[in-house]
Amino acid sequence: MHQTDEFDDEGDDLGPSRSERRREALEVLDLARRLVEQSEARLAQIPMDEDLRDLVLASRKITAQIARKRQIQFLAKHMRREDDEALGLIRAALDHDRADHRREAQALHEVEHWRDRLIAEGDEALAELLSAHPTADRQHLRQLARNAQQEKLKNKPPHAYRELFRELRELLSGAPEAD
Repeated sequence: MHQTDEFDDEGDDLGPSRSERRREALEVLDLARRLVEQSEARLAQIPMDEDLRDLVLASRKITAQIARKRQIQFLAKHMRREDDEALGLIRAALDHDRADHRREAQALHEVEHWRDRLIAEGDEALAELLSAHPTADRQHLRQLARNAQQEKLKNKPPHAYRELFRELRELLSGAPEAD
């Protein structure tokens, strides 16, 4: 008990615990992996110093599994020497890229959802779509949905199915949706 009281009385800041330092190191290692997975064009957009960029590009060239793992660990070691602000900028750039990807995926899922509804439900789904997007061409969408339905029944190539997807993607991306 006396020993614990002595540490409490002194009020020394011992810094982060070993577990906390390990968690931070693993986060930087994950950040290094994410950097190595990026394309060269995307790496050019990420704010980092040239030495680090060269090291990332060199790490990308290594293809042997164990050597690549070792190189990424080496990259993470260099990244841990960077200040927190530089790592924060890199993290923010990569997270922004993930958010854009999620939004694009969500938009494509919405287009697929409407395409499938138009084919399955017909005019009821079309009326709902037109109430949300009054600028849409009713006749063209109805014709594409019917043609896609016929293609599916006759096991024909999905020409109208794809055309309906393109039309819906253009419609949904071009006009704001009414709630």
